[in-house]
Amino acid sequence: MLIREAVADDWPRIWPFWHRIVAAAETYSWAPDTSEEAARALWMAPAKRVYVVESDDGAVVASAYLTPNYGGPAAGIANAGFMVDPDHGGLGYGRALAEHLLTAARAAGYRGMVFNAVVETNPAVKLWTSLGFTILGTVPDAYDHPRHGPVGLHIMHKAL
Repeated sequence: MLIREAVADDWPRIWPFWHRIVAAAETYSWAPDTSEEAARALWMAPAKRVYVVESDDGAVVASAYLTPNYGGPAAGIANAGFMVDPDHGGLGYGRALAEHLLTAARAAGYRGMVFNAVVETNPAVKLWTSLGFTILGTVPDAYDHPRHGPVGLHIMHKAL
C-alpha cells in the first residue's frame, strides 16, 4: 500500500466511492445528492491537504483530508475527513491512513484533532477510540440515519 498526497488527477478515482458513501447517508452529514462539482470543492479545497491510499495494484482505495478545524488563535486544532472505498473496507487501509494523518498533523504543528460530527453508529468510532480519541460529547438525535432513525453525533478529540 502507498499513502501519498493527492493530486488533481486523483479526483476521478475518489469520486466513485465518495459518492457511494455520501449517497448512503449513514456516516456523513453532507447531502446525499451532493453533485460531483460540489463534492470536489468540499474534499479537494485548496486549504486542505488531501491524501490517497493506493492498493498494491495501484487502485485508489481511500482518501482523507487534513485542515484546520478553527481559524485565528485556535488554528492549532486540526480536523480531518476519511473515506475508505466500501469494497476495500476491513483491510487496514483506514487505520493506516488515520495513523499517517495523525503523524502529518503533528508534523504540521497541530496540537490536537477534533471530529465535529461522527455518527454514533459509524463503525469508525471503534477505530478512532482505539487510536486514542475520546468522545467529548454527543448531540442526541441529531442525525437522521436511514436504517436506525435519529441517532447522535459524537464530538471526538485527540491531543497530539
